[in-house]
Amino acid sequence: MNNLNKCIVHDWFAGYGGSERVVESFTNIFPDVPIHVLFNLLTKEEQDIVGKNSEIFTSFLNNFWGVKKNHRKYLPLFPYAIEQFDLSKYDLILSSSHAVAKGVLTNSNQLHICYCHTPIRYAWDLTHQYLKEHKLDKGLFGMFAKIILHYIRIWDVSNTNRVDYFIANSNYIKNRIKKIYRRDAEVIYPPVDTNKFKCEVNKDNYYLAASRLVPYKRIDLIAKAFTQMPEKKLIILGDGPEEKKIKSFSGSNIEFVGYQETDNLAKFMQNAKAFVFAAEEDFGIIVVEAFSSGTPVIAYNNGGAKETVKNNETGILFNEQSIDSIIQAVNDFEQKENTFDSLDLAKFAKQFDRKIFEEKLNEFVTVKCEEFFNKSS
Repeated sequence: MNNLNKCIVHDWFAGYGGSERVVESFTNIFPDVPIHVLFNLLTKEEQDIVGKNSEIFTSFLNNFWGVKKNHRKYLPLFPYAIEQFDLSKYDLILSSSHAVAKGVLTNSNQLHICYCHTPIRYAWDLTHQYLKEHKLDKGLFGMFAKIILHYIRIWDVSNTNRVDYFIANSNYIKNRIKKIYRRDAEVIYPPVDTNKFKCEVNKDNYYLAASRLVPYKRIDLIAKAFTQMPEKKLIILGDGPEEKKIKSFSGSNIEFVGYQETDNLAKFMQNAKAFVFAAEEDFGIIVVEAFSSGTPVIAYNNGGAKETVKNNETGILFNEQSIDSIIQAVNDFEQKENTFDSLDLAKFAKQFDRKIFEEKLNEFVTVKCEEFFNKSS
Protein backbone atom coordinates (compact mmCIF):
# COMPACT_ATOMS: atom_id res chain seq x y z
CA MET A 1 0.00 0.00 0.00
CA ASN A 2 2.98 2.32 0.53
CA ASN A 3 3.52 2.68 -3.21
CA LEU A 4 -0.04 3.86 -3.86
CA ASN A 5 -0.71 7.50 -4.65
CA LYS A 6 -3.23 8.62 -2.03
CA CYS A 7 -5.39 11.63 -1.25
CA ILE A 8 -7.90 12.68 1.40
CA VAL A 9 -11.19 14.43 0.67
CA HIS A 10 -13.20 16.21 3.36
CA ASP A 11 -16.31 18.37 3.00
CA TRP A 12 -14.82 21.57 4.45
CA PHE A 13 -12.76 22.90 7.32
CA ALA A 14 -14.86 25.34 9.34
CA GLY A 15 -13.54 24.40 12.80
CA TYR A 16 -12.10 21.54 14.83
CA GLY A 17 -15.01 19.15 15.41
CA GLY A 18 -15.71 15.43 15.31
CA SER A 19 -15.25 15.01 11.56
CA GLU A 20 -11.97 16.94 11.66
CA ARG A 21 -10.72 14.52 14.32
CA VAL A 22 -11.23 11.74 11.78
CA VAL A 23 -9.18 13.63 9.20
CA GLU A 24 -6.53 14.14 11.88
CA SER A 25 -6.33 10.36 12.24
CA PHE A 26 -6.21 9.96 8.45
CA THR A 27 -3.08 12.14 8.43
CA ASN A 28 -1.62 10.19 11.36
CA ILE A 29 -1.97 6.97 9.34
CA PHE A 30 -1.03 8.52 5.99
CA PRO A 31 1.31 11.46 6.67
CA ASP A 32 1.89 14.15 4.02
CA VAL A 33 -1.07 12.96 1.92
CA PRO A 34 -2.81 15.93 0.20
CA ILE A 35 -6.24 17.00 1.46
CA HIS A 36 -9.05 18.39 -0.72
CA VAL A 37 -11.79 20.51 0.88
CA LEU A 38 -14.40 22.94 -0.44
CA PHE A 39 -12.98 25.69 1.79
CA ASN A 40 -10.53 26.01 4.65
CA LEU A 41 -11.35 28.27 7.61
CA LEU A 42 -9.07 26.61 10.17
CA THR A 43 -6.67 28.67 12.27
CA LYS A 44 -2.97 27.95 11.81
CA GLU A 45 -3.00 26.01 15.11
CA GLU A 46 -6.01 23.90 14.09
CA GLN A 47 -4.53 23.25 10.65
CA ASP A 48 -1.29 22.00 12.21
CA ILE A 49 -3.30 19.52 14.31
CA VAL A 50 -5.62 18.27 11.56
CA GLY A 51 -3.49 18.51 8.45
CA LYS A 52 0.04 18.51 9.87
CA ASN A 53 2.36 18.69 6.83
CA SER A 54 -0.32 17.80 4.30
CA GLU A 55 -0.94 20.23 1.45
CA ILE A 56 -4.55 21.46 1.55
CA PHE A 57 -6.32 22.14 -1.76
CA THR A 58 -9.51 24.21 -1.75
CA SER A 59 -12.27 24.72 -4.32
CA PHE A 60 -13.26 28.01 -5.95
CA LEU A 61 -15.70 28.53 -3.05
CA ASN A 62 -12.80 29.32 -0.75
CA ASN A 63 -12.53 32.79 -2.31
CA PHE A 64 -16.25 33.59 -2.27
CA TRP A 65 -17.52 36.52 -0.22
CA GLY A 66 -19.22 35.58 3.05
CA VAL A 67 -17.91 32.00 3.29
CA LYS A 68 -16.46 32.65 6.75
CA LYS A 69 -19.72 34.02 8.16
CA ASN A 70 -22.22 31.65 6.58
CA HIS A 71 -20.83 28.98 4.28
CA ARG A 72 -24.18 27.16 4.03
CA LYS A 73 -25.65 29.87 1.83
CA TYR A 74 -23.52 28.40 -0.95
CA LEU A 75 -25.10 24.96 -0.48
CA PRO A 76 -26.51 24.84 -4.06
CA LEU A 77 -22.93 25.01 -5.38
CA PHE A 78 -21.47 22.28 -3.13
CA PRO A 79 -22.17 19.31 -5.46
CA TYR A 80 -20.74 21.15 -8.48
CA ALA A 81 -17.70 22.35 -6.51
CA ILE A 82 -16.74 18.92 -5.16
CA GLU A 83 -16.86 17.47 -8.69
CA GLN A 84 -14.30 20.01 -9.92
CA PHE A 85 -11.42 18.36 -8.07
CA ASP A 86 -9.28 16.42 -10.52
CA LEU A 87 -8.22 13.32 -8.56
CA SER A 88 -7.35 11.20 -11.58
CA LYS A 89 -3.67 10.79 -10.57
CA TYR A 90 -4.54 9.10 -7.26
CA ASP A 91 -4.91 5.36 -6.70
CA LEU A 92 -6.63 5.58 -3.30
CA ILE A 93 -9.18 8.22 -2.32
CA LEU A 94 -10.11 8.31 1.36
CA SER A 95 -13.09 10.60 1.98
CA SER A 96 -14.53 11.91 5.23
CA SER A 97 -18.10 12.85 4.38
CA HIS A 98 -21.06 14.36 6.22
CA ALA A 99 -22.24 16.25 3.15
CA VAL A 100 -20.72 16.09 -0.35
CA ALA A 101 -17.16 14.73 -0.05
CA LYS A 102 -18.22 11.24 -1.12
CA GLY A 103 -19.36 12.72 -4.45
CA VAL A 104 -15.89 13.34 -5.89
CA LEU A 105 -15.42 11.93 -9.38
CA THR A 106 -13.50 8.65 -9.56
CA ASN A 107 -12.76 6.07 -12.25
CA SER A 108 -12.68 2.27 -12.35
CA ASN A 109 -8.95 2.13 -11.58
CA GLN A 110 -9.31 4.03 -8.32
CA LEU A 111 -10.33 2.73 -4.91
CA HIS A 112 -12.62 5.10 -3.02
CA ILE A 113 -13.25 4.39 0.67
CA CYS A 114 -15.69 6.74 2.40
CA TYR A 115 -15.87 7.27 6.14
CA CYS A 116 -19.47 8.47 6.37
CA HIS A 117 -20.39 10.55 9.43
CA THR A 118 -23.97 10.76 8.15
CA PRO A 119 -25.93 11.15 4.94
CA ILE A 120 -26.55 14.90 4.48
CA ARG A 121 -28.65 15.77 7.53
CA TYR A 122 -30.43 18.83 6.20
CA ALA A 123 -31.31 17.06 2.95
CA TRP A 124 -32.77 13.99 4.65
CA ASP A 125 -33.97 13.54 8.25
CA LEU A 126 -33.61 17.20 9.33
CA THR A 127 -35.05 18.79 6.18
CA HIS A 128 -38.22 20.25 7.72
CA GLN A 129 -36.44 21.36 10.90
CA TYR A 130 -33.71 23.01 8.81
CA LEU A 131 -36.29 24.90 6.73
CA LYS A 132 -38.19 26.11 9.82
CA GLU A 133 -35.02 27.24 11.60
CA HIS A 134 -34.05 29.36 8.61
CA LYS A 135 -37.65 30.54 8.05
CA LEU A 136 -37.72 28.84 4.67
CA ASP A 137 -40.79 26.66 5.21
CA LYS A 138 -43.08 29.18 3.48
CA GLY A 139 -43.07 31.72 0.68
CA LEU A 140 -41.08 32.11 -2.53
CA PHE A 141 -37.66 31.71 -0.91
CA GLY A 142 -38.99 28.64 0.89
CA MET A 143 -40.08 27.09 -2.39
CA PHE A 144 -36.64 27.80 -3.87
CA ALA A 145 -34.92 26.18 -0.86
CA LYS A 146 -37.13 23.08 -1.10
CA ILE A 147 -36.33 22.70 -4.81
CA ILE A 148 -32.60 22.94 -4.06
CA LEU A 149 -32.83 20.28 -1.33
CA HIS A 150 -34.85 18.09 -3.69
CA TYR A 151 -32.07 18.14 -6.29
CA ILE A 152 -29.38 17.65 -3.64
CA ARG A 153 -31.17 14.48 -2.51
CA ILE A 154 -31.22 13.21 -6.11
CA TRP A 155 -27.51 14.03 -6.52
CA ASP A 156 -26.64 12.52 -3.14
CA VAL A 157 -28.18 9.14 -3.97
CA SER A 158 -26.94 9.08 -7.55
CA ASN A 159 -23.27 9.41 -6.58
CA THR A 160 -23.16 6.50 -4.13
CA ASN A 161 -21.71 4.30 -6.88
CA ARG A 162 -18.58 6.47 -6.78
CA VAL A 163 -17.78 4.89 -3.41
CA ASP A 164 -16.35 1.36 -3.33
CA TYR A 165 -16.63 0.85 0.43
CA PHE A 166 -18.51 2.73 3.14
CA ILE A 167 -17.42 2.95 6.76
CA ALA A 168 -20.05 4.22 9.22
CA ASN A 169 -19.26 5.93 12.53
CA SER A 170 -22.00 3.97 14.35
CA ASN A 171 -24.62 1.30 13.79
CA TYR A 172 -27.17 4.10 13.77
CA ILE A 173 -25.46 5.64 10.72
CA LYS A 174 -24.91 2.20 9.19
CA ASN A 175 -28.69 1.75 9.19
CA ARG A 176 -29.22 5.20 7.69
CA ILE A 177 -26.71 4.43 4.91
CA LYS A 178 -28.61 1.23 4.17
CA LYS A 179 -31.97 3.04 4.20
CA ILE A 180 -30.97 6.01 2.04
CA TYR A 181 -28.16 4.66 -0.17
CA ARG A 182 -29.01 0.93 -0.18
CA ARG A 183 -25.36 0.21 0.61
CA ASP A 184 -23.73 -1.87 3.32
CA ALA A 185 -21.17 -0.29 5.65
CA GLU A 186 -18.53 -1.41 8.13
CA VAL A 187 -18.79 0.25 11.55
CA ILE A 188 -15.64 1.79 13.01
CA TYR A 189 -16.40 4.13 15.90
CA PRO A 190 -14.74 7.58 15.60
CA PRO A 191 -11.58 8.53 17.53
CA VAL A 192 -11.82 9.86 21.07
CA ASP A 193 -8.80 11.46 22.77
CA THR A 194 -9.37 9.69 26.08
CA ASN A 195 -5.93 10.78 27.33
CA LYS A 196 -7.21 14.37 27.49
CA PHE A 197 -10.06 13.41 29.84
CA LYS A 198 -8.57 11.99 33.02
CA CYS A 199 -10.74 10.04 35.41
CA GLU A 200 -11.87 11.83 38.58
CA VAL A 201 -13.50 9.80 41.35
CA ASN A 202 -14.54 12.65 43.65
CA LYS A 203 -17.41 14.61 42.10
CA ASP A 204 -18.91 18.05 42.78
CA ASN A 205 -22.64 18.56 43.23
CA TYR A 206 -23.59 19.73 39.72
CA TYR A 207 -24.82 18.34 36.42
CA LEU A 208 -23.22 19.30 33.12
CA ALA A 209 -24.45 19.90 29.59
CA ALA A 210 -22.03 20.96 26.85
CA SER A 211 -22.83 21.63 23.22
CA ARG A 212 -23.15 24.17 20.45
CA LEU A 213 -26.42 25.93 21.33
CA VAL A 214 -28.42 25.03 18.23
CA PRO A 215 -31.97 23.60 18.10
CA TYR A 216 -31.28 19.92 17.36
CA LYS A 217 -28.93 19.60 20.36
CA ARG A 218 -32.01 20.13 22.60
CA ILE A 219 -30.18 22.06 25.31
CA ASP A 220 -33.45 23.98 25.66
CA LEU A 221 -35.16 20.85 26.99
CA ILE A 222 -32.38 20.24 29.50
CA ALA A 223 -32.57 23.84 30.72
CA LYS A 224 -36.36 23.70 31.06
CA ALA A 225 -36.15 20.41 32.97
CA PHE A 226 -33.60 21.75 35.46
CA THR A 227 -35.55 24.99 35.86
CA GLN A 228 -38.30 22.77 37.28
CA MET A 229 -35.72 21.20 39.64
CA PRO A 230 -34.37 24.36 41.33
CA GLU A 231 -32.56 22.36 44.01
CA LYS A 232 -30.26 20.81 41.38
CA LYS A 233 -27.41 22.80 39.82
CA LEU A 234 -26.77 22.64 36.07
CA ILE A 235 -23.78 24.11 34.26
CA ILE A 236 -24.12 24.66 30.50
CA LEU A 237 -21.00 24.97 28.34
CA GLY A 238 -21.19 26.31 24.80
CA ASP A 239 -22.52 29.17 22.73
CA GLY A 240 -24.66 29.57 19.63
CA PRO A 241 -27.82 31.13 18.18
CA GLU A 242 -30.10 29.61 20.87
CA GLU A 243 -28.14 31.08 23.79
CA LYS A 244 -30.26 34.20 24.38
CA LYS A 245 -33.52 32.27 24.14
CA ILE A 246 -32.39 29.51 26.53
CA LYS A 247 -31.11 32.04 29.07
CA SER A 248 -34.45 33.87 28.99
CA PHE A 249 -36.36 30.97 30.57
CA SER A 250 -33.60 29.36 32.65
CA GLY A 251 -33.77 29.34 36.43
CA SER A 252 -31.14 30.73 38.83
CA ASN A 253 -29.83 27.19 39.40
CA ILE A 254 -28.48 27.13 35.82
CA GLU A 255 -25.06 28.61 35.09
CA PHE A 256 -23.92 29.47 31.56
CA VAL A 257 -20.15 29.34 31.11
CA GLY A 258 -19.84 29.78 27.34
CA TYR A 259 -17.54 27.96 24.94
CA GLN A 260 -14.58 26.22 26.57
CA GLU A 261 -11.39 24.82 25.09
CA THR A 262 -10.66 21.12 25.64
CA ASP A 263 -8.61 21.57 28.82
CA ASN A 264 -11.38 23.53 30.58
CA LEU A 265 -14.10 21.23 29.21
CA ALA A 266 -12.20 18.29 30.71
CA LYS A 267 -12.13 19.94 34.15
CA PHE A 268 -15.88 20.59 34.12
CA MET A 269 -16.49 17.04 32.87
CA GLN A 270 -14.26 15.43 35.50
CA ASN A 271 -16.02 17.16 38.39
CA ALA A 272 -19.63 16.77 37.24
CA LYS A 273 -21.80 14.20 38.98
CA ALA A 274 -23.41 13.37 35.59
CA PHE A 275 -23.40 14.60 32.00
CA VAL A 276 -26.83 15.26 30.44
CA PHE A 277 -27.24 14.62 26.71
CA ALA A 278 -30.60 15.09 24.93
CA ALA A 279 -29.60 15.16 21.24
CA GLU A 280 -30.13 12.50 18.60
CA GLU A 281 -26.50 12.35 17.45
CA ASP A 282 -24.69 10.25 14.86
CA PHE A 283 -22.32 8.96 17.55
CA GLY A 284 -21.65 11.47 20.33
CA ILE A 285 -17.91 11.75 21.02
CA ILE A 286 -18.58 13.97 24.03
CA VAL A 287 -20.48 11.11 25.71
CA VAL A 288 -17.35 8.95 25.63
CA GLU A 289 -15.30 11.90 26.89
CA ALA A 290 -17.62 11.94 29.91
CA PHE A 291 -17.01 8.24 30.52
CA SER A 292 -13.27 8.80 30.24
CA SER A 293 -13.63 11.46 32.95
CA GLY A 294 -15.34 8.89 35.16
CA THR A 295 -18.68 10.65 34.75
CA PRO A 296 -21.93 8.75 34.04
CA VAL A 297 -24.26 10.02 31.32
CA ILE A 298 -28.01 10.70 31.29
CA ALA A 299 -28.90 10.42 27.60
CA TYR A 300 -31.71 10.26 25.07
CA ASN A 301 -32.24 6.65 24.04
CA ASN A 302 -31.68 7.15 20.31
CA GLY A 303 -28.90 7.73 17.79
CA GLY A 304 -25.29 6.88 18.54
CA ALA A 305 -25.62 7.44 22.30
CA LYS A 306 -27.81 4.35 22.42
CA GLU A 307 -24.69 2.33 21.52
CA THR A 308 -22.45 3.71 24.28
CA VAL A 309 -24.79 4.50 27.19
CA LYS A 310 -25.71 1.18 28.77
CA ASN A 311 -28.75 1.71 30.97
CA ASN A 312 -27.90 1.39 34.68
CA GLU A 313 -24.30 0.48 33.76
CA THR A 314 -22.68 3.55 32.19
CA GLY A 315 -25.63 5.87 32.66
CA ILE A 316 -29.39 6.36 32.48
CA LEU A 317 -31.41 6.41 29.25
CA PHE A 318 -34.68 8.29 28.70
CA ASN A 319 -37.03 7.44 25.84
CA GLU A 320 -38.54 10.80 24.90
CA GLN A 321 -37.10 14.22 24.11
CA SER A 322 -39.29 15.87 26.70
CA ILE A 323 -38.97 17.79 29.94
CA ASP A 324 -40.77 15.12 31.97
CA SER A 325 -38.53 12.35 30.61
CA ILE A 326 -35.38 14.25 31.57
CA ILE A 327 -36.70 15.00 35.06
CA GLN A 328 -37.58 11.33 35.55
CA ALA A 329 -34.14 10.24 34.29
CA VAL A 330 -32.35 12.62 36.68
CA ASN A 331 -34.42 11.29 39.58
CA ASP A 332 -33.66 7.70 38.52
CA PHE A 333 -29.96 8.57 38.37
CA GLU A 334 -29.94 9.99 41.89
CA GLN A 335 -31.45 6.78 43.23
CA LYS A 336 -28.65 4.76 41.60
CA GLU A 337 -25.84 7.33 41.72
CA ASN A 338 -23.63 5.29 44.03
CA THR A 339 -23.77 2.25 41.75
CA PHE A 340 -21.71 3.94 39.01
CA ASP A 341 -17.98 3.30 39.34
CA SER A 342 -15.83 6.07 37.82
CA LEU A 343 -12.86 3.79 37.19
CA ASP A 344 -15.07 1.29 35.35
CA LEU A 345 -16.47 4.09 33.19
CA ALA A 346 -12.97 5.28 32.27
CA LYS A 347 -11.96 1.72 31.43
CA PHE A 348 -15.06 1.34 29.23
CA ALA A 349 -14.11 4.52 27.32
CA LYS A 350 -10.70 3.13 26.32
CA GLN A 351 -12.24 0.95 23.59
CA PHE A 352 -13.03 4.16 21.69
CA ASP A 353 -9.53 5.63 21.97
CA ARG A 354 -7.93 7.25 18.91
CA LYS A 355 -5.23 4.55 18.81
CA ILE A 356 -7.93 1.84 18.49
CA PHE A 357 -9.66 3.80 15.70
CA GLU A 358 -6.44 4.20 13.73
CA GLU A 359 -5.54 0.52 14.06
CA LYS A 360 -8.97 -0.57 12.81
CA LEU A 361 -9.08 1.95 9.98
CA ASN A 362 -5.57 1.11 8.81
CA GLU A 363 -6.40 -2.60 8.83
CA PHE A 364 -9.62 -2.04 6.86
CA VAL A 365 -7.92 0.13 4.23
CA THR A 366 -4.99 -2.28 3.88
CA VAL A 367 -7.25 -5.30 3.31
CA LYS A 368 -9.43 -3.48 0.78
CA CYS A 369 -6.38 -2.17 -1.09
CA GLU A 370 -4.94 -5.67 -1.35
CA GLU A 371 -8.23 -7.05 -2.62
CA PHE A 372 -8.85 -4.24 -5.10
CA PHE A 373 -5.40 -3.79 -6.61
CA ASN A 374 -4.56 -7.48 -6.73
CA LYS A 375 -7.81 -8.06 -8.61
CA SER A 376 -7.01 -5.12 -10.90
CA SER A 377 -3.61 -6.50 -11.77
